[in-house]
Amino acid sequence: MTRTLIITGGSRGIGAAVARLAGGRGWNVVVNYLGNEGAAVETCNAVVAAGGQALAVQGDMGQEADVVRLFDSAEARFGAIDGLVVNAGIVAPSLPLAEMGLDRISTVMRTNVIGAMLTAREGARRMGRAAAADSASMVFVSSAAARLGSANEYVDYAASKGAIDTLTIGLAKELAPQNIRVNAVRPGLIETEIHASGGAPDRAARLGAQVPAGRAGTAEEVAEGILWLLGGASSYVTGTHLDISGGR
Repeated sequence: MTRTLIITGGSRGIGAAVARLAGGRGWNVVVNYLGNEGAAVETCNAVVAAGGQALAVQGDMGQEADVVRLFDSAEARFGAIDGLVVNAGIVAPSLPLAEMGLDRISTVMRTNVIGAMLTAREGARRMGRAAAADSASMVFVSSAAARLGSANEYVDYAASKGAIDTLTIGLAKELAPQNIRVNAVRPGLIETEIHASGGAPDRAARLGAQVPAGRAGTAEEVAEGILWLLGGASSYVTGTHLDISGGR
């Protein structure tokens, strides 16, 4: 039976890598994007080329109406939702907390925490199923920053991901009776566009040698971990954090 997956922030980086991999494994994939329609269409085309079906849905995951519309669109096209990757997130340029303004902090928290909670809430409302059925799976994309703190860089981002780690634990307990598993991945230094959005496009290459593995990771390596958490091979795994960080 074909399963359906929603990925927020699915047009680029880790989200797009998850979409491509899921398409190759037969999932129907719903790709949410904020503003880059071209990238979303490209990702959907890659899903179809890999063997899956795809739908792109624009929406700001910090806006409740957009979150609801995303789920409505997914159900209208593909039916029941079996997997959810809560990936939409932002980072702002490096600054110590003492120099951060309220607008910056509020924007990071609205997208990374409130947006994630709204998305997870909608999944909790729609993804439950009987105990005898294959479990639904929700995967948060957290960050090793939640453990490391990102001092003098992005402590607001790190704090937002710490909230995601806590949400993962609590929601896993809440949703277990509904046969929904909830886990998180914590990527480390990964080669994606997020570094450029934080004002340091060379950050992964520059810091890669400091990682115990000797290099930055790839979005595809993180996607493999996420697909494992989405699938039946992890059927007894819930409430955990999977570090994909090269030992960092």
